[in-house]
Amino acid sequence: MSARQVLVVDDEIGIRELLYDILLDEGYHVKLAENAAQARDWRQQERPDLVLLDIWMPDCDGITLLKEWGNGGLLTMPVVMMSGHGTIDTAVEATRIGAFDFLEKPIALQKLLKTVDAALKSGEHRPRTGTGLLNLGKSAVITELRERLERLGKLNAPLLLIGAKGAGCELCARFLHQPDTPWLELSQPAKLATAPLELLEQVRDGVLYLPEVADLGKTEQKGLLLLLGKTAKYGTRVVCATARTLPQLVQTGQFDETLLQQLSAASLHIPTLAEHREDIPDLAKSITTLLAESGEAPYRDFDVAALNALRNAEWPGNLEQLRGVVKNLMLTALGDKITLEEVSRVFGQYAELEPQVVTAATPPFNLDLPLREARDAFERLYLEHHIAKTGGNMSKVAEAVELERTHLYRKLKQLGIKTRY
Repeated sequence: MSARQVLVVDDEIGIRELLYDILLDEGYHVKLAENAAQARDWRQQERPDLVLLDIWMPDCDGITLLKEWGNGGLLTMPVVMMSGHGTIDTAVEATRIGAFDFLEKPIALQKLLKTVDAALKSGEHRPRTGTGLLNLGKSAVITELRERLERLGKLNAPLLLIGAKGAGCELCARFLHQPDTPWLELSQPAKLATAPLELLEQVRDGVLYLPEVADLGKTEQKGLLLLLGKTAKYGTRVVCATARTLPQLVQTGQFDETLLQQLSAASLHIPTLAEHREDIPDLAKSITTLLAESGEAPYRDFDVAALNALRNAEWPGNLEQLRGVVKNLMLTALGDKITLEEVSRVFGQYAELEPQVVTAATPPFNLDLPLREARDAFERLYLEHHIAKTGGNMSKVAEAVELERTHLYRKLKQLGIKTRY
């Protein structure tokens, strides 16, 4: 087995050199970082087997860096915190976030070696890549989402995640999953109809995740209703995701209204990349690290112009599409650094190979009608669009179209638009 690699992060040169000499004598490869910025850059490119991380540093404290790695899916190696001013509260906070242990300075030699050995053994059982909510970003929008999830994590009620395909619903569901407990993504929804209690037993004290609840048939929906009534007994958390408008499906008889009511008791909107594009550069760099560590692609850095191009692009497929483009760039770029030209090349591959003939769009109603009838046809189409967009929420419709609700209902009646509300 090759020598284990240890990263020592400490702003005091004397401590860095002392730890370097001790660990080198023990046969370890040792890397040194004098601050959090250096440690962050080094971790972005490589995964050490162990990190010895000082808490008090001038640019960024160790606890903050530990949180950043944990949220970003980069805490895939054991981390031992070090401090000469440690308190019990600090040690508890560090281990809660994910630190393996806590060492007080001055560090006794035998204590150091024993802790390093134990930490390295624990690291053998960790996955070498990880995912976390920082894989969604760290903007204000995502920070708010994380705070809401943290509050919901203290409850055991079912949760409905509403977000476009690829937006990160599974990452949010996994945020609620506790270590060393069952996790089941339901790939065979028919079991909801035939054996819902068996599913609960299988995922007792864990999380059951349904990636698209709108795809369930009528009998499967009834099975899910039965299952929801038994989750408390099994300690199971049910998290459902959807990219569709469930209230509209209820109106058309495709989705059970009682089931929707139960799921809607706690629901969260998962933002698209377009709602937090300021996160895209950091997300792209995080993806490169995770892909390199998993062996899926060789590590490459981005230049600033390339990152700006990614940030300004349209991402209808959200995170999944971004990951696919980044992986493509890592595999096919010719240089060590991904440039704007490389990004333009990959985007260009998805463009039409032949020019398209531009034709006038066909209007959705007959323009040869008299003005009043054409206006009614437009208003009918316009209001039906907003009713569908809001899932039939008439308060939101009134707000969107800027009409008083009384006037709105009168207009709907005049146009012959039927609504349950």
